[in-house]
Amino acid sequence: MDKLRNYDVSFSGLKNGKHEFKFEIDKTFFQLFDTEQEFTNPRIEVNVSLDKHTTFLEFEIKINGLVELVCDITNENFDYPIENEIKILVNFGEEYDDSNEDVITIPTGEHAFNVAHLIYENVMLSIPMKKISPNVSDEDLKILDQFSPKDIEVTEEEEHESDPRWDALRKLKDNN
Repeated sequence: MDKLRNYDVSFSGLKNGKHEFKFEIDKTFFQLFDTEQEFTNPRIEVNVSLDKHTTFLEFEIKINGLVELVCDITNENFDYPIENEIKILVNFGEEYDDSNEDVITIPTGEHAFNVAHLIYENVMLSIPMKKISPNVSDEDLKILDQFSPKDIEVTEEEEHESDPRWDALRKLKDNN
């Protein structure tokens, strides 16, 4: 967790009310997680708004920036905009518990809350499954459609042909 210390939001010593924090995210941030990403060259700004109350904390994390993706159709790189916003409530309790996606419980003695995993998860969830460049031409789409597998229609005759061993069981089902 020491490598993520730069993403701690220290709330002890802060007065109740709203406080703002900013983080600049690039490839070094994602290297801290030792996982493979589907994008390169991230240029992301994260604005964290903390609303401190006496017994709980409210976090609003806004993610805004660009990542470079590889188009699934043309295999060319393109910039993809990332924009996401999450709200998290942080309570104090006996031990750390993040089983609820909207409420996280941290130990009562904690003085800071680390937002690195929330940032990481929200960027990763912002990446689309299909990566299609806005520069894909209609010609590329026609060629793709031409070589795509077509749906095979099943005729009614094939549907009704059945194994005679199952016919007796169907009769029992129909009688009930």
